[in-house]
Amino acid sequence: MFFSGDPTTRKRVDLGGRSSKERDRQKLLEQTRLERNRRLYLRKQNQAAIKIQKCFRGRKAMEIEHFKVREQFYATYGRHLQYVNRNCFGPDSGFLRQLFFFFNARNADDIAILVETCRLLQRFVQDSGNIVGLFAGMDYSSKHALVDYRVKKFAFACIQALHQNRYSEFDCYLYEIVPFIVQASYVGYLLQRNAFTLLRDLVLTMKESTKTCTSGGKISSVERVLTLIIPHIGRSPCICPNIDPRWSFSSQILTIPFLWHLFPYLKEVFATGGMSQHYVHQMALCVQNHANVLPNDKSIELPGYACLLGNVFETAGVALSQPDCSFEMAIDLAAVTTFLMEALPPIKSSGKESSSVSEDDMITGDEVMEIVLNRDLEQQITNAIDSRFLLQLTNVLFKGIPLVCGSHNEGPDDKEVAAVGAACAFLHVTFNTLPLECIMTVLAYRTELVPLLWNYMKRCHQIKKWPALAYPSGDAPGWLLPLAVFCPVYKHMLMIVDNEEFYEQEKPLSLKDIRYLVVILREALWQLLWVNPTSHTNVGKSVSNPSSHKKLPFEVIQNRVSIVASEVLSQLQDWNNRRQFTTPSDFHADGVNDFFISQAVTEGSRASDILKQAPFLIPFTSRVKIFHSQLAAVRQRHGSHGVFTRNRFRIRRDHILEDAYSQMSALSEEDLQGAVRVTFVNELGVEEAGIDGGGIFKDFMENITRAAFDVQYGLFKVSLLLCVFPTKQTHPFLYETADHLLYPNPGSGMIHEQHLQFFHFLGTLLGKVGFVILLSESFCSIALHAMFEGILVDIPFATFFLSKLKQKYNYLNDLPSLDPELYRHLIFLKHFEGDISELELYFVIVNNEYGEQTEEELLPGGKNIRVTNENVITFIHLVSNHRLNFQIRQQSSHFLRGFQQLIQKDWIDMFNEHELQLLVSGSHDSLDFDDLRQHTNYAGGYHAEHYVIEMFWQVLKSFSFENQKKFLKFVTGCSRGPLLGFRYLEPLFCIQRAAGDASEEALDRLPTSATCMNLLKLPPYRSKEQMVTKLLYAINAEAGFDLS
Repeated sequence: MFFSGDPTTRKRVDLGGRSSKERDRQKLLEQTRLERNRRLYLRKQNQAAIKIQKCFRGRKAMEIEHFKVREQFYATYGRHLQYVNRNCFGPDSGFLRQLFFFFNARNADDIAILVETCRLLQRFVQDSGNIVGLFAGMDYSSKHALVDYRVKKFAFACIQALHQNRYSEFDCYLYEIVPFIVQASYVGYLLQRNAFTLLRDLVLTMKESTKTCTSGGKISSVERVLTLIIPHIGRSPCICPNIDPRWSFSSQILTIPFLWHLFPYLKEVFATGGMSQHYVHQMALCVQNHANVLPNDKSIELPGYACLLGNVFETAGVALSQPDCSFEMAIDLAAVTTFLMEALPPIKSSGKESSSVSEDDMITGDEVMEIVLNRDLEQQITNAIDSRFLLQLTNVLFKGIPLVCGSHNEGPDDKEVAAVGAACAFLHVTFNTLPLECIMTVLAYRTELVPLLWNYMKRCHQIKKWPALAYPSGDAPGWLLPLAVFCPVYKHMLMIVDNEEFYEQEKPLSLKDIRYLVVILREALWQLLWVNPTSHTNVGKSVSNPSSHKKLPFEVIQNRVSIVASEVLSQLQDWNNRRQFTTPSDFHADGVNDFFISQAVTEGSRASDILKQAPFLIPFTSRVKIFHSQLAAVRQRHGSHGVFTRNRFRIRRDHILEDAYSQMSALSEEDLQGAVRVTFVNELGVEEAGIDGGGIFKDFMENITRAAFDVQYGLFKVSLLLCVFPTKQTHPFLYETADHLLYPNPGSGMIHEQHLQFFHFLGTLLGKVGFVILLSESFCSIALHAMFEGILVDIPFATFFLSKLKQKYNYLNDLPSLDPELYRHLIFLKHFEGDISELELYFVIVNNEYGEQTEEELLPGGKNIRVTNENVITFIHLVSNHRLNFQIRQQSSHFLRGFQQLIQKDWIDMFNEHELQLLVSGSHDSLDFDDLRQHTNYAGGYHAEHYVIEMFWQVLKSFSFENQKKFLKFVTGCSRGPLLGFRYLEPLFCIQRAAGDASEEALDRLPTSATCMNLLKLPPYRSKEQMVTKLLYAINAEAGFDLS
């Protein structure tokens, strides 16, 4: 057909890609499918209707039949059973058969019949003395099946009636008859019908109403029923079928809050005879399968898992003390309690919180609602985990495991691995849940946990094989969990142990083992922080149900181990500083290199985080370099301040402290960070002519710190061990210890009303001592100038006071740096073998300040609490805390506040107390004049081989140590050299020729210096004798600053 020119006749094209026939086919298939589904739905609907009708008609017919039988029963036996005699209970009578047929626990008339039946039964039993005999008649052997069925049916009917009407008051007959009926052979029948669930509801109702019927005046009927049932479970020849764990005794009864307070006799039965072992093993199987078998919580404050935990803990101590308690029982108990405690919210201590525990373990997500347990339930759990329980658990778990290493090639066997895994999992979760002060002392001193774990870890490390533990799940290394438990306990021991025990008696570990421990902890810490680091994950604790709770991932445990291992290594480094038992390099990680140091300067880098958490892994010299870089960065930020000096001090040399306090106290933090110029006024009131290019300020800061901490100003005082007690006229603020180490005077407030302001000023002073020199690049030494300015000051602080600059807590082993005599007395008490109560000591301490005695209680009501052998350790540490922390808390706080105006906390945390003292005061070991000679410049015609220079170095080496210090101060303003050597002196030391010719007039001049440039202007003396005379005169003249 040809094109006609009419576009309307154009053939239509379906752009959908399918023909209309195909669409019709798909539509037909869809309609067929829908029709088929509709017919299926109608069939199901009809079948359901038929079943409902059938059920309804059946129940209706049963109700009619029940009504007929009930009416017949009434006609035969009377509505009040007035026609019933003992023969009615026999096997040939229809009394019980009819009663069981129509009995309905919801029917009040049927309940009345059952109660009357119980009354009659009790009366007849008193005559015959046997329920079974009453039901069996004369021939039990031929009727035993029928008799047993009727007894079981009657017992369950009574329990049903009590449960259904638990909110109503019943005659005691119904309660009292049940214990008489329940026999061992009937337990299986009752359990198949979830009797524990009915009894649980009944007990909870009884707890609320507090009105229970008792049998014998002591034990409730329900308790007697439970006492009859639970010993039968799992006992031979028990033929009871296995029941669903959801309806078991453990799930339904042990989850009742404070069960043992209601049923004390049941507690005795459960805890002894191996029953607790059977039920704990059942619970352990559920834990392994992660099965949710617990009933709904009674309330938010009384969750079922927590109630179960409290009840299990309360009987665990008795069960563990039984002679037949097995190793498997302890393993199961640890597994169950670990699983349940993981779901607990953290339980806070009622007293002071422990410093080690840690907020890191208690992190919760934003979506997790904070759950607070019932206070009595918390108390039940915490009281149960007492010293006796911990001792028994560890004894059963580690029974037969040696405390010392055997062969170096033998690793732990399977039993030891299981014991370590169970104990560590339980204790790790306990540390995260309970207050540490409740358990740490017990674990440290009442158990052998530390030597046992150390023996295990040492052998595993020696054979380089760590067995995998069941907890935590995942790919956690085998050393992670043992370290998570060992480190906190050993850390607690290090806080309590005294110097004699640690160094001489080598308790709890030998010094050789401690050196090996340092290696293990160092390697583990480096692995955690640098090699395989993980970011801390916020993992909240599930508190709704333990089945929904996921175990803490090993990344969180890894983070916790990195913290506690750092703390232990830090403590061991402190012990090593007191008396060296290993080389300082043993604490240094092998992987610290130039790349690491360059990264450590960058804030937020992994190396920077390691520097904050575990600075001891980095060598001291490397940390000083990092600190120098940080100060240099501050210098760049404040470089503009060095051009225009806004702050100028006019200081009288004979009133240096008063003038400095009045002028510096008025400066803001920004001004303190800026440059300061000083003009000295001599004794005649004339300004000295020296120009402050930094050297005068260094001299000013060194002199003012010496004056401020001088006994003549009273800010420091010697202790009673060295001299008479200071008088009020000396205005003392600080004592000086037996080792001439300084600390704040607790009684400073009695001498000066503004003593706290003075401490704030001294803190600022110590932090400042030379900021301008840093800004002007005249950096005397890599030190804290003290700190900020690089000026070293000879201030020997007591170690425990330096701890305050690091905001650390002091313990007993820090007391010798304050009061060695008091320390000896406390150690005497600690090792006293007699009855300490005979010494008539109480929890009070007497302060004697300037003849005025005051008495302070160490505990509330301490004057009435006598020190005994049981609480002497607490007394010792409270005394130490009072002297080391409490007495000087205000002075230390204000000193630290002033100090941190200039010195960041992160800078201080890079160093321990011993290193901090070096940074403040430097070291005499740094007076290496060969090193100074190698890093000296020459000017004015001098050079290294010049005869005057050769003579100068010979003369300098011939000086006494004191004169060498004075010379160094004369030319640099500091009596001590840089910590890293004179190559870090900025600018380098320079010797310049002072006279253009060698005339007699020129040679008669004294050598002079410019401390701001570390410059010595030395005339060309002709002889050693002349040079010695002139140098000694110049360095000892102390003439101040004037023009040369």
